[in-house]
Amino acid sequence: MERQKVTAKRSLTDETEKMLNEQIRMEGLSSAAYLSMASWCEMTGYENSAQFLYMHSDEERMHMLKLFHYINDAGGHAIQPEITDIKHRYNSLREVFEEVLDHEIAVTNSINKIVNHCYEIKDFTTMNFLNWYVEEQREEETLARRAVELFDIIGEDGVGLWTIDKEILNLGKQAAAADQA
Repeated sequence: MERQKVTAKRSLTDETEKMLNEQIRMEGLSSAAYLSMASWCEMTGYENSAQFLYMHSDEERMHMLKLFHYINDAGGHAIQPEITDIKHRYNSLREVFEEVLDHEIAVTNSINKIVNHCYEIKDFTTMNFLNWYVEEQREEETLARRAVELFDIIGEDGVGLWTIDKEILNLGKQAAAADQA
């Protein structure tokens, strides 16, 4: 016999819960996309970029889980999203990282939309929770932008792609070290 959870009073609005569940989907999509990109990189010999993207995929899943716990702790119901239409093939390493940057900008815009909504309805608790994501997205965008810039700075000819692959992992390690500092 399945036990039903008693629904308690809550300050989390249905609209906020819906928006947070949409963000869960976006974070899950990030994790799945980066996992697919990592596999493509590994398959095509970009071992360092693969390692970077595998770590990034795990990080995005943790972002998703953080939202899960927040919604449930606030009396809502976090929903595991269906993730479909993940791209599995890329034309170049540059294309991979350009898509990472585009995706991170989309995530930033989504977080900003939720924060604005929370501000408008004076849900300062959720807004405060989301401040972590605001700062995280600034870091994620900067990291993705730096990765794309490597293609222009180093160039893709000769040992350029090999060097870029190596430097992308270094960027990831530097970002991880800065997070722990």
